Amino acid sequence: MELYLDSVDFKEIEAAFKWGILSGLTTTPTFMHRHGITDIDGAIVKLSGMVPELQVEALGETAEEIVKEAHRLLTLPLKSKPVFKIPISNHGVQACRKLSNEGHKVNIHLVYSLNQAYMAMIAGAAYICPLAGRMHDQGQDAFALYSQIVNVIRSYGFKSKVMVSSVRHPEHVRQGLLAGAHVCTAPWSVIKILNENALTMVGTNQFLEHTKLMTVKVKDIIRPHKSTVKLSDTITDAMLVMTESGLGAVSVVDKDGNLNGIFTDGDLRRNLKEGGKTILQSKMSDLQQKAPVTISSEALLYDAVNLFKERRIDSIIVTENNKPCGFIDIQDLVKMGLIG
Repeated sequence: MELYLDSVDFKEIEAAFKWGILSGLTTTPTFMHRHGITDIDGAIVKLSGMVPELQVEALGETAEEIVKEAHRLLTLPLKSKPVFKIPISNHGVQACRKLSNEGHKVNIHLVYSLNQAYMAMIAGAAYICPLAGRMHDQGQDAFALYSQIVNVIRSYGFKSKVMVSSVRHPEHVRQGLLAGAHVCTAPWSVIKILNENALTMVGTNQFLEHTKLMTVKVKDIIRPHKSTVKLSDTITDAMLVMTESGLGAVSVVDKDGNLNGIFTDGDLRRNLKEGGKTILQSKMSDLQQKAPVTISSEALLYDAVNLFKERRIDSIIVTENNKPCGFIDIQDLVKMGLIG
């Protein structure tokens, strides 16, 4: 089943046809009126250069007027030959036959019965277009009609294609496929969600997460701000660094920049509780340094996740040659969906 876009919005038409999967574009005077288009001929000319096949309305109160309008449209500087959309009627059938004999493609639309579709077939219509949404609004089984038309075409060898139109949601597309329709024209809002499926999304996210675990290194996600203080710095200095970095910990280094320990916001609270405000002027060297949990910057995220789970901590110091080069926080991995 070929897929067409049903629109006259130039921006969405350009976006939709970049996908490379659409066979053509259908338009209506209603769409143009809704979008405030007053230069209809100008719009048709522009659209003809944007899409592989353009279907436009040829209207008239008699067969002669319809054919005359189609011939007038052909005088425009079109980039490609259009398909003429004609509402089903006795005049429409006559005009379809004449235009078909001239080698033009015609879409007979506003079809609501098998008899109307049959008249379009014998008139040589390239497309027969019942309106699914409008039929359902009237309580009619549109897709039973699609199936009937498809069966008649197969049984008698007609060349017409059945087009599903007035598509309101993805279910109309699915039912069109099951009915054996040859073409479906749908709005961009529907086409964009045809691929949506919750199970697919879950599976894709899992694959992405596992790929990150096995290919991304710790150094690729560490925070650029180095949350580091020296042994000669005070607890107040450590508080300021933690505040600036937005982390709940700082790495403590000696005069040569080698890792000596870690000081966390938990340590800060415990020291304040035990020593009061005077403790804030104490130096890092006055405190008993805890052995920090570290990970190499070259390690994979897989290793980091396992380390967080094993040690049940919130922050890990990232090192290169025993010198701290940053922190990896558990929230970094939560945001990436690697830790629940």
